[in-house]
Amino acid sequence: MPVVWLSIKQTGVPLPQLAVGAQLAKVSAREQELLHDPKELEVRALFKARAEAYGVKLRDVPASLVADRAQAQQRARELKAGSAPLREIQAADKALASQPRDAAQARELWSRAQAADAARAQPLAGMPLHALPFAGDPAGDATQRRAFDDSRRNFLALVFCLMVGTAALPHILMRSYTTPTVRSARESVAWSLFFILLLYLTAPALAVLVKFEVLNGLVGLPFDRLPTWIAEWTRVDPSLVSVIDINHDGILQLGEIRIGSDLVVLATPEIAGLPYVISGMVAAGGLAAALSTADGLLLTIGNALSHDLYFKLLGPDASAARRVTVSKVLLLVAALAAAAVAAQRPADILFLVTAAFSIAASAFFPALVLGIFWSRANRWGALCGMVSGLALTLYYLIRNEAWLRGLFRVSAPIDLWFGILPVSAGVFGVPLGFAACVLVSLVTPRPSAALRDFVLGLRQPGPG
Repeated sequence: MPVVWLSIKQTGVPLPQLAVGAQLAKVSAREQELLHDPKELEVRALFKARAEAYGVKLRDVPASLVADRAQAQQRARELKAGSAPLREIQAADKALASQPRDAAQARELWSRAQAADAARAQPLAGMPLHALPFAGDPAGDATQRRAFDDSRRNFLALVFCLMVGTAALPHILMRSYTTPTVRSARESVAWSLFFILLLYLTAPALAVLVKFEVLNGLVGLPFDRLPTWIAEWTRVDPSLVSVIDINHDGILQLGEIRIGSDLVVLATPEIAGLPYVISGMVAAGGLAAALSTADGLLLTIGNALSHDLYFKLLGPDASAARRVTVSKVLLLVAALAAAAVAAQRPADILFLVTAAFSIAASAFFPALVLGIFWSRANRWGALCGMVSGLALTLYYLIRNEAWLRGLFRVSAPIDLWFGILPVSAGVFGVPLGFAACVLVSLVTPRPSAALRDFVLGLRQPGPG
């Protein structure tokens, strides 16, 4: 709804996928204007000066901390002695109370602030601009060309891992069990892919339309006429959106606003001019999708542990009631373990999700595809393919990802193959899994005729 409304509001076309091309051209033209706008240059220069000031403080943190604290105390005393407005006195007291407690905290806070100001000093958050698909410049110098090649290569690797990882996720495959026949399962998957396609085609349109709205409807407004959603979302979480009049001209420049990526989805209805309740509906939809995914994962983990591990190996004579009880207990254990890991925030959520797709792709996808579409595949080939693909992916992740390097105390230097980032490690594990499954299957006995007929029935089911 918000994306369709934005498209109608800006172009009069109710299909945002058709309007995105024209709006992208306008966004690119507006970016070029702001790139050389005098006010934007002034704002970037002020942020650069602030970053340099933090750099000076970091040269001698203890002395800078003492000087800052004394200055804050002096400012508070002067305002109180001069009967300044209560708002200014409260701001001075708040600034004094927020001073770092010690040198270690000061170094951490100032380093973070220096990095943030240095980033905001870059033109439009640095190149490339919105219309360029990858970082770097294929027509630039050697560094720019290398950055372009690495960015493009990692994009393709990530798309590959997400695609085959989704196809191999166990809790996704379980959804097919709810359909009565193979034919209905295929129809269900076809409809699912259609709606997923609509979603993925809408996401780029959302990015372009929201950026057009910000560049043309927000930048250049006086601060006293800013939309109410900015103040409301700032109170919710300043990391989502924040504005600062750093050059004190009373006009909002692009460099003076910072919008978090999460807000692009959450606040799109309000940016489009829709009621606030639509934002609640969007948030509720996201929560519902998260819960649906979480319960599917937990059920899959609990059933796999109770059926494949407990019933098949440890308690083959267990009654159905006991197996259900074990499944529920293991489901609770898995949920508590996941909550404990998430509470520690071991790494960025983006890494955890994409790494999970790489692991699923390398561990399950080769055995799944060959097990259905190649009748010569056998259990030994599937096992070797799963183990080898998973092992290579885990090795690449542990060797090159910062959190895992620290967890496993890896001291060897980072070694990126072809510049591929760790989140796309599955691009190496999947081919190895296919190769291992094929080679081991060929040197071990063929599956039985009954098993081959069963696999053929999966591909070509009979009536009903």
